[in-house]
Amino acid sequence: MQVKAAAGGRRHPAAMTTAERSILIIQGHPDPAGGRLCHALAAAYARGAEAAGHRVEMIDVAMLDPPLLRSQADFEDGQPPACIVPAQAAIRRASHLVIIFPLWLGTMPALLKGVFEQALRPGSAFAYRPDGGTERLLNGRSARIIVTMGMPAWVFSWIYLGHGVKVLSRNILGLCGIAPVRTSLFGAVKTASPARRRAWLDRVERLGRSAL
Repeated sequence: MQVKAAAGGRRHPAAMTTAERSILIIQGHPDPAGGRLCHALAAAYARGAEAAGHRVEMIDVAMLDPPLLRSQADFEDGQPPACIVPAQAAIRRASHLVIIFPLWLGTMPALLKGVFEQALRPGSAFAYRPDGGTERLLNGRSARIIVTMGMPAWVFSWIYLGHGVKVLSRNILGLCGIAPVRTSLFGAVKTASPARRRAWLDRVERLGRSAL
């Protein structure tokens, strides 16, 4: 089972108060060795969320190996692979998603995109309407996208217009009804001082406490 409760353990939704949220952290760095800034950011968010009493689950996409989708027929009518089924259930349980990944070639790594293609299928995340439109099946959920990158964050936002993140925010999450989607960008990570990295982790831990 690749979907796991974070260190504080899983709480039944019926035991949660109105102030508590069910949070799913999707750690999208594809390196199974771990030890990356993305892993530290995921742990910091989970730490803050659990300290505030939120229920936290985590998916490490590096531990998944779904096949690539190769046809529209498979996407629309095929069955998700066994490793994706728990992820679909975790997404449905969550009221807030936190998606963390490094920027590779201007967007998310291919493994993370492949996981989304397998998990967010018609009938699970959205449905086609007879009039040609779509029905959003994941309404009522919010999301936070956290991205690390080698370039300064302002360069990605202002010169490259943040297209790689907008694809996820608008075209994928928005299609399924997940809103609002907030974004945190951490740039120039290779040259960041230990103090700066610590400040990033503290900031993300505070986001976890607020479930934002």
